[in-house]
Amino acid sequence: MNLELLFVNFPYFVAIILFSLGTLIVLTQTNLIKKVIGINILQSAIFLFFIILGDIQGGVPPIYDPNFPDALYVNPLPSTLMLTGIVVSFSVTAFALALIVKLYLFYGTICAPNFMKLK
Repeated sequence: MNLELLFVNFPYFVAIILFSLGTLIVLTQTNLIKKVIGINILQSAIFLFFIILGDIQGGVPPIYDPNFPDALYVNPLPSTLMLTGIVVSFSVTAFALALIVKLYLFYGTICAPNFMKLK
């Protein structure tokens, strides 16, 4: 019974593990590029979690079919919102990497604790 429950909830465990891994990377690494990678892992876990929440067991795509008026439709809103989130996360990642390049050119390092020493 417990093994069956694990298989049913497997995507939730994957999302939790990815979120924990991303949080660990962001909190423990001093290298700014590694922090950006950790933030991307966090965002991927959140996207996965919301897409899992939008799934309905036995649901069909949200296209009306007059032959099946009582069909159970999958909600398209979580997938749409996550698509928008992916575009925003790509933009934020590009902006963060551009800032890291400028910091490296100005300070000569990308390790966060070294910025305070150079000031």
